[in-house]
Amino acid sequence: MARQLDEQIAGRFPVGQRLRVLDVGMGRGTQALRLARAGHQVTGLEQDAVLVGAAREALAGQPQGIQDRMRIVEGDGRDTGVHFLPGSFDVVLCHGVLMSAEEPDPLLAGLARMLAPGGLLSLLVRNGDAAAMRPGLDGRWADALAALEPAAQVPRSRTDPDEETPVRPGAGGRADRRAALTATLAGIGAPLHTWYGVRVFTHALPDDAPVPADPESLGTLLTAEERAGRTDPYRAIAALLHLCGVRG
Repeated sequence: MARQLDEQIAGRFPVGQRLRVLDVGMGRGTQALRLARAGHQVTGLEQDAVLVGAAREALAGQPQGIQDRMRIVEGDGRDTGVHFLPGSFDVVLCHGVLMSAEEPDPLLAGLARMLAPGGLLSLLVRNGDAAAMRPGLDGRWADALAALEPAAQVPRSRTDPDEETPVRPGAGGRADRRAALTATLAGIGAPLHTWYGVRVFTHALPDDAPVPADPESLGTLLTAEERAGRTDPYRAIAALLHLCGVRG
């Protein structure tokens, strides 16, 4: 996921440009801190007071230069217009947030307004087109059939978007379909530029499956996931989708 984001940033902006980044629903701030370490000016927005405290604690342990490049705001992603002026950011991250959004379209429209022209909107969502994969592979046939219904909904729950692979395969939350999000992005002036699958293979593993201990095996796993996430038809059945829109 981080490599995909880095690729999109490198493809959209001149090498060495210091970007203004808004991380909506930043969780404990892992992604925001990574971008601040890379030299970008980062604002993290988070409504959960416990996660805000954890992010501030993590930031306090960083060198002063990184602390100066990162700001933490306690607030809701639906209220970006209250905190920021339109066009204030070059990159807006919304990772693992739509999974708990009752009405995602107004949220996305507000985020698009925060982008400067040519800015990048990065979304990480549950893949509604593959919602039946996990229950089907587990042999939960009734759940698989229910997920195959055109209007199928899944329970909503708050997820922490911090981790490199942020949502365990069996986690609850809203699932969105790529075609619908593509239409939404076009309608809010940030049409889809590219998209990836995330957790193509590992979403089929048990939730408690151990991560490979030796670096070589872990590297092979990550390389296989990364390649599958860029390759049809595999990326279409990933547990998560990473979509990148660009502000016109």
